[in-house]
Amino acid sequence: MNSEIRKVSVLIPVYYSEKTIGSLIDNLLETLEPIYSEVEIVTVNDGSKDRSHEELLAAVERHPGKIRYVQLASNFGEHSAVMCGLHHVTGDCVAIIDDDFQNPPEEIVKLVDRLQDGHDVVYSYYEKKQHSLFRNLGSWFNDRVATWLLHKPPGLYLSSFKVMNAFLTRTVIRYEGPFPYLDGIILKVTSNIGTQLCDHNAREEGQSNYTVRKLLHLWLNMFTGFSITPLRIASVIGFGMSIFGVLLAIFFVYARFKGGVIFEQKIPAGWASLIVSVTMFSGVQLCVLGLIGEYLGRLLLTVNRAPQFIERARFGAYDENRQQETVS
Repeated sequence: MNSEIRKVSVLIPVYYSEKTIGSLIDNLLETLEPIYSEVEIVTVNDGSKDRSHEELLAAVERHPGKIRYVQLASNFGEHSAVMCGLHHVTGDCVAIIDDDFQNPPEEIVKLVDRLQDGHDVVYSYYEKKQHSLFRNLGSWFNDRVATWLLHKPPGLYLSSFKVMNAFLTRTVIRYEGPFPYLDGIILKVTSNIGTQLCDHNAREEGQSNYTVRKLLHLWLNMFTGFSITPLRIASVIGFGMSIFGVLLAIFFVYARFKGGVIFEQKIPAGWASLIVSVTMFSGVQLCVLGLIGEYLGRLLLTVNRAPQFIERARFGAYDENRQQETVS
């Protein structure tokens, strides 16, 4: 038996998982309870419209005192659901696992063992990921952007399947912004990061819930929530375009008097400068203004304390099992 980590929490964000969540919970408890002194399962239903709620209630009934089930009032996104769950875990460490069985429950033991080498967090990585081509391309792009913007170690794969110790968990939940990006918070908090090779299975039921819209939302969170590099890039682009505008003006003055430079005929007075200026500079201005607006919009929502999540109800291993609303 593990002598240092006695209680393991497993956090599962749930979204349209009626066909897998019940058997996943049963499998987790069957696998982990013989190894650790105490195991708790924390599930967060992120606004699923299928029968996930009923399946979770049935699991709570099957395993009294072992499951905490939080029902969110709407769909807030995976990272917000995970942040909600982190407020409820009580173990010496927490394993975050998806609800689709692509990560075998027994792989949690490998991550926990690796965590005890002194790391604050251990990420899983895989020899081959059983994702769709679109999902793998999205992960590849996300990895490159995170390396550039967040100064992520180049060889680190930011997997959703990971284990965090209690120190890191307590620190992470201090973040109160409305647009959490868990891996960005972790990279800001600690550099004591480990990795562990794990198996990755094909999805048992359905298909990935990651859409282009959700991936874009995730990238925007990374761009504008945890780095000011895009603003600096916008400044450099603006300066560069200003220099280009000066050079372009010099060229058109020269072409006006010289004639036949690049163009066979003389350029009509005012035409070239007007077309080029409107086309190029207005595009750059709109791009930069949109970027600044994204920052200002997120700042406004943060100042107005837009919630990361809203809890509609809690079920299972709580002191009181009644409907309530909790905002964070």
